[in-house]
Amino acid sequence: MKKPFYQLEQSRDVIRHFTPNWFTATMGTGVVAMILAQLPFASALLFKLATQLWQLNILLFISFSVLYMLRWILFPTEAKQIFSHPNMSLFLGAIPMGLATIINGFLSFGTHLYGDIAVQIAEYLWYFDVFLAVMIAWIVPFCMFSCQDHLLQRMTAVWLLPIVACEVAASSAGVLLQHLTADQHAFNILVTGYVLWGISVLPAFAILTILMLRLALHQLPEKEVAISSWLCLGPIGTGALALLLLGEQAPRIMQAMGFENLANLLPALGIVASLVLLGFGLWWFGIAILTTLRHIRTGIPFNLGWWGLTFPFGVFILAIFNLAHQLQVAFLQSIAVVLSLLLIGLWALVMKKTVAGAYSGQLFFSPCLAALQQKMR
Repeated sequence: MKKPFYQLEQSRDVIRHFTPNWFTATMGTGVVAMILAQLPFASALLFKLATQLWQLNILLFISFSVLYMLRWILFPTEAKQIFSHPNMSLFLGAIPMGLATIINGFLSFGTHLYGDIAVQIAEYLWYFDVFLAVMIAWIVPFCMFSCQDHLLQRMTAVWLLPIVACEVAASSAGVLLQHLTADQHAFNILVTGYVLWGISVLPAFAILTILMLRLALHQLPEKEVAISSWLCLGPIGTGALALLLLGEQAPRIMQAMGFENLANLLPALGIVASLVLLGFGLWWFGIAILTTLRHIRTGIPFNLGWWGLTFPFGVFILAIFNLAHQLQVAFLQSIAVVLSLLLIGLWALVMKKTVAGAYSGQLFFSPCLAALQQKMR
């Protein structure tokens, strides 16, 4: 039986067992803050609540970053085992995605609190986020190919995590461009956004194809990882959102750079492609719901994987909100509002269980450390 948090010896057990899947909590909390600000009935009070949630998310991200860095400093041999672990290494992608929600918050909330300096902070953080996302998109799959043990029947949608971080950075580029002048610098960010989209979405769709094969051949995943089916909404929703955000900023930037033809083409492509992507996402949404209902009868044990209910669902909703805004379709906005209320309820449930699990110490467990101890026996 694990010790309660307050009884962990000098916090060393927390550090030793701290893993990057904790950053999924910052992803989910950040996207809920963004959605609160998108609600059409958002008042000054609701905007203040969203701002406070974003500030809480910053504290969470900093705390998790310190804990994870301390693990590498105090327990480097054990920390390195993450690259050989077939599941935990995938959660490294949660770090840049969690950071992206903070970047978007600086642009949505920080400008009201800190002025133009918030845009500069967001820009510097975005460059770092892009570097981190690309490195993880290369290194983690390479480790999967070279030094990890994978079987098709053990595959889950968690495979998407190290890949999707790049398209999350692409969507952040679209938000950042709203605050930049249409010049060569903005043009470079716009082009980078589309490249990041390609780095992420195309491999993600290859993974989704393999995942469909795995489900057909080996049935649904075990109840412990049943929530992972919701992760499929992530690359689809973020892919649509990134195209919409980049396409919305493309006309003024492309016209300023002399590319008038692309100025009209990119927004139209973004809308059409997002409609197709959201249709595909709707299919996965149904599969995720049916999978959850199938396992909920026998009980789904709580773990940090439950945060998969929040961020992927959240970016899917944000894409619907953005599409409704660009097309001026009230029906789509109504759908997004209903889904937003569901998401907020899910976030509250998962956060409550996470706080309880952290306090009891049950959530501080490192599978890669357990695997190392097993090897040494």
